[in-house]
Amino acid sequence: MDNLQPVHGSTDAGASPQFDFSSNANAIGASPIVVRALRAVDPTHYPDPFYVQLHQSIADFHQVNSDQVAVGAGASELIVRLTRWERSRGPVLTLTPTFSEYARSARLASLTLREAKSQDEFLSHLRSVRLAFLCLPNNPTGVIYDADFLNQVAETAQKSGTIVVADLAYQALTAAEIVIPPSFWRMYAPNKAHGVTGIRAGYLVAPEGIGAFRNVAPSWIVSVHGEAFLRSALTPKGQAWVRKCCPTLWAWRDRLQTQIATLGLRQSWGQANFGLVNVGNAAEVTQALRSRSIRVRDCTSFGLPSWVRLSAQNEVAQDALVQALAELDVVGDGD
Repeated sequence: MDNLQPVHGSTDAGASPQFDFSSNANAIGASPIVVRALRAVDPTHYPDPFYVQLHQSIADFHQVNSDQVAVGAGASELIVRLTRWERSRGPVLTLTPTFSEYARSARLASLTLREAKSQDEFLSHLRSVRLAFLCLPNNPTGVIYDADFLNQVAETAQKSGTIVVADLAYQALTAAEIVIPPSFWRMYAPNKAHGVTGIRAGYLVAPEGIGAFRNVAPSWIVSVHGEAFLRSALTPKGQAWVRKCCPTLWAWRDRLQTQIATLGLRQSWGQANFGLVNVGNAAEVTQALRSRSIRVRDCTSFGLPSWVRLSAQNEVAQDALVQALAELDVVGDGD
């Protein structure tokens, strides 16, 4: 069962680091709009078990019918629920390297897992699976798949009846428009963009009614704090706060690339707020940096043992990281 243990980069058993590049959440911090909403919550009452008003609020934001929305306890819970839902029980397809919860959830549900290593391979498997995941932008690479590929996926999936889930956890922090085909299911985890990853609340928007999918969840799957978070995150003020943060995050991302370049290390960045750096032995370098109170994401679990993932952080954190890498005399390899 070791391969079923979750692997995440932004938490560990040690004390909180001084500088944390391992989490892709908004590095500016928590949205004050969300924080005020959370502080106003009365936790002495159950939430509505059917989330009628919450579903309607999300539906209004996305301009769909309320029966096309399902809330959940974050993206990971929704992924697990999808693999257990009768309609989607069958082979699961991913495009690697990508978020490990897709594969882990398939294995937990004892489903066949097909891990494509290229877009062509993904398309070739699509007709023979029930459920497929695409992360946009992809985690850990930051890649945004082009419109031609996404449209081919949509066309193929509609013919085979495959559910394609677009994981849009980092869409709001991405410096590019991502156009999702209307037949895709869209999964949102807005806690990243609003800087409150401790609140476990997310939702799916489907191209059709998904009342049956809602019923697979345990009762009261989202707490009253999760309800308050989702409502406040989708308000005009909540959305405006994220948009205001983005230019700063992108400037930090660009500066970080420039700083890493001075070390001569290979990098791979897209238009997301995170990217990859080749450090040679990722596990060794990750531990050495952790001992200096700097946390990065070892990408060995993604199948990238030479790479670490870094998120956009402020200038002080960047300077500390670059100095530590220089002092450690980190040299990448050719992988």
